[in-house]
Amino acid sequence: MGYALKHNFIPFDDYLAGERDVETRSEYLDGEIYAMAGASEAHNTIASDFCAQINIHLPDHCRVWQSDMKVIGQTRDHKPFAYYPDIMAACGDNTDDPYYRTNPILIVEILSPNTKRVDLKEKFDNYTQISSLLEYVVVSQDTPALRLFRRRTDWQAEFYYAEDTITLESVGLTVPITQIYRRVRREVGLETPFSSKTATE
Repeated sequence: MGYALKHNFIPFDDYLAGERDVETRSEYLDGEIYAMAGASEAHNTIASDFCAQINIHLPDHCRVWQSDMKVIGQTRDHKPFAYYPDIMAACGDNTDDPYYRTNPILIVEILSPNTKRVDLKEKFDNYTQISSLLEYVVVSQDTPALRLFRRRTDWQAEFYYAEDTITLESVGLTVPITQIYRRVRREVGLETPFSSKTATE
């Protein structure tokens, strides 16, 4: 999703209170609020399918959300942040507030040209400060490619492509990369117009 600076220097508690009754969601970093733009059809389709696959592998005491549940935390400089991950999974009871989570085990962001810098730099830096987080996944929406960062490997990047299978240890899911892109095969180059025509003849 794209971002645009909406307000300057809003206290964090004011942001949390105001975010409950808004039509347009916003994210927060150190006093600044950023309005979130809409996402493409491919973005939403990838997120929906990936979220569904994660959901069926979760034990009953865990939950997964797509886009509408905030995660909050603090940066290395102890400045507050709040984001809406494209996918987030957490286990155990929510002891803080029903509108956000502080204890995710898995976060997934679907990468677009407008969010590449934020997802791979700012959000990476901030998400990895969350003590409960075990894995962070960045998924390309234009090509079948994923980057996986794990706490147990000190957040070193692992790269996965169309011919690979990925295992998310945090949620016990092993899935071929092509399965994540199964409904957007044409958009990400897994299926050419020629092969699509041939398949229907």
